[in-house]
Amino acid sequence: MPVVKLPFSKQIAYASGMIGWSIMTNIIIVMLPYFYLPPSSAGLIPLVPQLMLFGVLNIMSVIAASGRFADAIFDPYIASLSDKSTNKKGRRIPFMKWATLPSVVFCALTFCPLVKAESTHNAIWIGFTLVVFFMAVTTYIIPYNALLPELTSTASEKVKLSSYQQVGFVIGMILSALVNNFADLVQRFLSVTNRDDAVQYTIWGLCALAGLFMLIPVFAIDERKYCNSKPSHLPLLPAIRKTFRNSNFKYYLFSDFAYYMALSIISSGLLFFITVLLHLPESMGGLLMFTMVFVSLLFYPLINYLSKKIGKKPIVIFSFALLSLIFVAIYFLGKFPFSATAQIYILVLCASFPLASLGILPNAILAEIAERDAKRTGENREGMFFAVKYLFVKLGQTMGIALFAFLTVYGKDPGNDYGLRLNGVCGFVLCVLACIFFSRFREARPKA
Repeated sequence: MPVVKLPFSKQIAYASGMIGWSIMTNIIIVMLPYFYLPPSSAGLIPLVPQLMLFGVLNIMSVIAASGRFADAIFDPYIASLSDKSTNKKGRRIPFMKWATLPSVVFCALTFCPLVKAESTHNAIWIGFTLVVFFMAVTTYIIPYNALLPELTSTASEKVKLSSYQQVGFVIGMILSALVNNFADLVQRFLSVTNRDDAVQYTIWGLCALAGLFMLIPVFAIDERKYCNSKPSHLPLLPAIRKTFRNSNFKYYLFSDFAYYMALSIISSGLLFFITVLLHLPESMGGLLMFTMVFVSLLFYPLINYLSKKIGKKPIVIFSFALLSLIFVAIYFLGKFPFSATAQIYILVLCASFPLASLGILPNAILAEIAERDAKRTGENREGMFFAVKYLFVKLGQTMGIALFAFLTVYGKDPGNDYGLRLNGVCGFVLCVLACIFFSRFREARPKA
């Protein structure tokens, strides 16, 4: 139980931290393939060659995987340090404080190519910067998310705080999707003629803004006042083993992995789907993201209400099923017998409900899993549960970006777009798998 109930102002402060790391992680997902391996219509210079390794993986797939793989290994270590911390200022906030600056710096450096032309030197450079960035940002994310069950005491409070978190996350998504729109303004008002430079300046500015948001919960929330948590004394490996023994957690984990892999395909491909499959301007990306997020916000009260009435599991399964149909539609984008603008807006509106429900409910579900496990075992391993979750999230995101980058080999330009359409097939399969896994999840129905 928290020592003092978290007031509304502190809940907003907590959610603000998510805006920050959401901006940077979504910039990586949305802009990395587009910036370094752009379609021919983008007005950008390709910066890494389309080299194939072992005849299967292109170089961008390997780059995308390298940072996330190192990060995934690092996650449990940070979780263990945070869970066992005896810092007088708290188990979580000190980690968040010191992780902010390196996160900002190395996200910005990822978009500073060494050579402004196709070069393997650029590939090596972004591989390095991604590794350091993800290790830094995970040092913030794992303790940040572990605060959720510690700042709340009931199921309804967890869903409510998770809802505010998700608002923060989607605001970060919107800002990252507006990179090209902001770059247009940079070119217009700052007289920047080179498109690559305009995009770079925009990303650097957004990284600085992200850092400011990440610092809000660090300075606004007194962990000693609002949390009553006890350090875990389990060593790293036993803590990981005990976490994986929770069978309910495994079903949650595998469905989450499939979902984030599918979501990364959409995020990485959004600008390609708009410009290549539908022949619409890239500036529509930000407007579409804003529309999807705005409509999803309208569903938040309904999702909170339904989660109390029918439980979280049916809503999550329905969302996976709807998302699978959206991926089927992606395969046929540009081929439906109505305007391209209508096609993409219908798709975006249909995606709003899954975006809302799968943003709010999974973290609330995991907070309940961690809380019940702590009561059953007597060990406070909230950090480890979220570390394992984000290990699988990052593996899913890595494989999603890598799969998207790999499929571009089979076509990513107007008139040669088969590789982009194959992403719809892959996303459909992943969402169906997520639905199957989560159907095995056993939901507890604690009183609010």
